[in-house]
Amino acid sequence: MKEHYYFDNAATTLPKPEPVYQFMEQFFRSHGVNPGRSGHQLAVEAEAMIVQTRRMLGEFFGFSGDPARVTFSQNATDSMNAALSGMLNPGDHMIITRMEHNCVLRPANHFERDHDVAVTRIGADGNGFVDPDEIARSIQPNTRVVVVNHASNVTGSLQDAGAIGELVKQTDAAFVLDSCQTAGVVPIAMDDWGVDVLVYTGHKGLFGPMGIGGMVVGEGIEIRPPRTGGTGVNSISPFQPEEYPYRMETGTHSLPGIAGLNAAQKWFAELGKSHGATDSSTHGQACTAALTHIHEAETGATGRLIEAFSAIEGIRIYGPGAGQPRVSTLSINIGDMPADQAGTMLDADHAVCVRPGLHCAPDVHELLGTVSQNGTVRFAPGYFTDDEDLNQAIEAVRDITQS
Repeated sequence: MKEHYYFDNAATTLPKPEPVYQFMEQFFRSHGVNPGRSGHQLAVEAEAMIVQTRRMLGEFFGFSGDPARVTFSQNATDSMNAALSGMLNPGDHMIITRMEHNCVLRPANHFERDHDVAVTRIGADGNGFVDPDEIARSIQPNTRVVVVNHASNVTGSLQDAGAIGELVKQTDAAFVLDSCQTAGVVPIAMDDWGVDVLVYTGHKGLFGPMGIGGMVVGEGIEIRPPRTGGTGVNSISPFQPEEYPYRMETGTHSLPGIAGLNAAQKWFAELGKSHGATDSSTHGQACTAALTHIHEAETGATGRLIEAFSAIEGIRIYGPGAGQPRVSTLSINIGDMPADQAGTMLDADHAVCVRPGLHCAPDVHELLGTVSQNGTVRFAPGYFTDDEDLNQAIEAVRDITQS
């Protein structure tokens, strides 16, 4: 038996691919210096690794623009705040959906209350899907940004980003996509979908460590610098450099964090070569093959859970129906039991690690009617979830319903 059966990959993936652990330690030991600040060989090589990571991530996200526009930050919330504060002005209008995480909800609420920015909140159907046409109908002449959560961290509903982007690009608004639940899980095509700003985090599907994230800023999109300070270039200037990535990055980078993303990108490419890509494939093509395989594996695991839970009396399953687009994240409730109580029982009695609660997405739970149960019990299988994990989760839920 395992010590733990991990189903909290929507919060943070565990484990990471072994090369990620190895390269992070090795690179930090050998090149743990300040990149881009000095001319010695170690600093130059550290900066080269960062530049390589920007390039790989750009291809990974289907972005053909300047890799310097692939920027790094502390996490996705940090980048989302930077993107919104750098584009919105008093008198502007923004559109969000009720499927958003608090990394969007709270900034939007503060812009509305404190900065005279009007906010339209688009609802969703009972399975968690947003109607792209409703977004289009809500766009006004002063709409500056449209923000959409690509996949819900509660229901797993996967929005049609391409359809939304096609509608938004017919206007003057910028399309901002929150990819926290999809980066590293499904193929993303920024250019094809008309995504202007893609916000990502490193510690989930990208298989990096905590404390690293960022955004990809499309060509023609300008964002005011979120902070000002040292950049290691043009130090004589009294103001923040205008060019990317320095426009968005100040201070010393998280070298171990970026090294983790670097190793993970190479791991994705190698996995892709085992699932249809060839040695002549580009990095982006190899990663697309890998992500197609990962998505099938993860949603296959979720399918097993849904089939088993559906056969257990008293289980309520939320989210997409059969055949609807989704990621692996799955929310349930066990009878009238509060979600936090069920989560504690799964952990204490069965060593099953889940995430009960409101998942930093209160509007979703209002739509689902689950606030009174303190939210839902969220199962999020990952790429490394195996049959033993799935069997333990199913038996654990069955045991709780019979207790």
